[in-house]
Amino acid sequence: MQDNFFGSKLNSILLLVLIILVSGAIYIMLQNKEVYLNVFQKEVPIENVVDKIQEPIQTRDGILGNKDDLVSFSILPYTKVHGILSYRGVIKGGYFFEGNILINILDVNKKVLKSSNAIATTDWMTIEPVDFEGNIDFRTLPKGSAYFEIHNDNPGAPDEGIGKSVLIPIIIE
Repeated sequence: MQDNFFGSKLNSILLLVLIILVSGAIYIMLQNKEVYLNVFQKEVPIENVVDKIQEPIQTRDGILGNKDDLVSFSILPYTKVHGILSYRGVIKGGYFFEGNILINILDVNKKVLKSSNAIATTDWMTIEPVDFEGNIDFRTLPKGSAYFEIHNDNPGAPDEGIGKSVLIPIIIE
């Protein structure tokens, strides 16, 4: 007697259940494709790259701190941010140490939610404008108003009030 896979009622039901489960999983993944794409990609998806710079910031409304040090930045004030975000900027005034600049995401009370850093892409040993770039992951941060802080990297005397920073208001989605 030869077994036929589709001839068995139990096998047919199991196959139908499996098809329904796979279809449901695909539907859920398509609804949340940004989350699932980031899991499988090492590169940041191009739609999450904020690359609107290379021209000076026209309005400095909402920017706090040493805002005149910021020449250009790809995240404009009150930009809605999410996922893994790539950014670029140009800042002057000696913010770098060993090619690094500190990046913090602050809540509305200016408490640090996340610390990171960016890297200089041009000569950083100057007080002239220096290009920098980096990536930051917003996926685990609470949604709502926040600040993107660009802070000088000063390992010599952080407690002596020498630090300077630029705070750009953002909205985490």
